[in-house]
Amino acid sequence: MSYDDTNIFAKILSGQIPCKKIYEDKFVLSFYDINPQKKIHALVIPKGRYSNLDDFSLNASSEEIVGLLKGINIVAKKLGISIDTGKGYRALVNIGEHGGQEVPHLHFHLFGGESTGRMIE
Repeated sequence: MSYDDTNIFAKILSGQIPCKKIYEDKFVLSFYDINPQKKIHALVIPKGRYSNLDDFSLNASSEEIVGLLKGINIVAKKLGISIDTGKGYRALVNIGEHGGQEVPHLHFHLFGGESTGRMIE
């Protein structure tokens, strides 16, 4: 899956489409999912042009990788779902067609505020 500059997350990053922002720093933007699947459903996306986790792992700088992982933790704490502030959460990333990826921009889903159930049923 190649990067598409017209994808919805690229448009959110450029300010063309609004979002309900949770957190933003040099490396990531986090916002609420417009179609939540759990009580709390947030997205965390890197600001770089990365189509998926494989692309990010191969091409992102060490600083971007650390920034994304720390950003996920900061967002979980802000939402009150991290182990430090809540009962835990699920972080999910879909990769490619068989992984169910719909938007060609790397994004992590954070689910929490209630039990997320079994991982695969």
